[in-house]
Amino acid sequence: MSCPSGIGPDGATLLGQLDVGSHASDMGMTITEKILARASGRERVSAGDVVIAKVDRVMMHDVGAPGVWDVFQELRSKGVDVSKIFNPGMVWMTEDHFVPPPDPKSAENIRLMERMAEMYGIKEYYRFGLGTYGVCHTLAYEEALVLPGQVYVGTDSHTVTSGALGVFATGMGHTDVAYILLYGKNWFRVPETLLFRLNGALRDGVMGKDVILRILGDIGADGANYMAMEFAGDGVRAMPLDDRMTITNMTVEAGAKNGIMAPDEQVVEYYRSKGKYGFPVLSSDPDAEYRDVFDYDLGALEPMVAKPYSPANAVEVSEVEGTEIDEAYLGSCTGGKYYDMLQAARVLRKANRRAKARFVVVPSSTNVYRRMLKEGLLDVFLEAGAVIGPPTCGACIGGHMGVLGPDEVAISSTNRNFPGRMGHRTSKVYLASPATVAASALEGRITDPRRILG
Repeated sequence: MSCPSGIGPDGATLLGQLDVGSHASDMGMTITEKILARASGRERVSAGDVVIAKVDRVMMHDVGAPGVWDVFQELRSKGVDVSKIFNPGMVWMTEDHFVPPPDPKSAENIRLMERMAEMYGIKEYYRFGLGTYGVCHTLAYEEALVLPGQVYVGTDSHTVTSGALGVFATGMGHTDVAYILLYGKNWFRVPETLLFRLNGALRDGVMGKDVILRILGDIGADGANYMAMEFAGDGVRAMPLDDRMTITNMTVEAGAKNGIMAPDEQVVEYYRSKGKYGFPVLSSDPDAEYRDVFDYDLGALEPMVAKPYSPANAVEVSEVEGTEIDEAYLGSCTGGKYYDMLQAARVLRKANRRAKARFVVVPSSTNVYRRMLKEGLLDVFLEAGAVIGPPTCGACIGGHMGVLGPDEVAISSTNRNFPGRMGHRTSKVYLASPATVAASALEGRITDPRRILG
């Protein structure tokens, strides 16, 4: 939801004009409502309320930061003081979309980010070629840059990924982020919540990507417009954190404002391992009010594939099995995490043969890359004939390192398959889990990974 234009020099012009009257009932609150209530200094809020909420963390990357800079220059021309930001410590940045820079404009954007970091005193800055860096949504988790119970915004629609850790995480436009950088807060309409109860356990060869594709296929690309998608149940608790983040990552593909899971002991222990304590462990009340509730038996799910040209155009793999492919792409914030790489490598090890389609593998962070090296996963991919690239969003957004040509067909672990998303507008992208991508790479056509795993 975008903040209206016309920010006043005192930073209060618009926020003071909003109707923030509560419509709260006596019902309990969802976890999303609890976080927004805490952030806005209220005892309770309900869906539909408009609140002025304190933002805890802000992320910018090499595509978003230049847009925020442009907003700052426009505000400066209108007399707004943009010489400093509200709190440099709330901001972190990473270079991830066009790195290493494939063209002069991308390099210029990196230089602009360097200038912004120096000018505004931003210390948490992850730069390619200078140690730890990677795709923003993976880094947020690996480096514990956001904490449960926080309000977190980023210049990227897939900021919703961090909701798997109990964070209210959402992507926002350049104007909104510029405002937050200057004043430390923004207005939000409290979203209605859809509850997805995930029960049971996934079978071998089925992953979190299959869960969210199944859900998207059921509710559609607009099935959660400006809503929160909450996931609960013993099926969530049985999943590794990487798989959980795949699910929340793609909630935006249903139009959701945020995706979220209540933090459990696995989440708490993870943060303890990072030396993080003292954050609130929130969960929805038993009598919380939901717009709708959906139940899924994870043990009954099949591997899924989203056909062109929508992530919601999802079908069971059997419907498209045998479709010939030119490229198999394993990477991105959705499919380049450690667990994603591990599951793909399991398929390759089981088959012990080379790929029949062009195979591009891009770990989502240097941390993932180092772990793959240490545990021998890089060798597994190399022996299968894959090319392994440095962490980047590149091919996922049709930028570089795996871009598709005219009429080429790819199966990809990424999150979007719109026309031209990964290259030429006549190319076609099928979205699938890392396990399905690996199996398809080996066969040169879309393949159910269970055929290889046995």
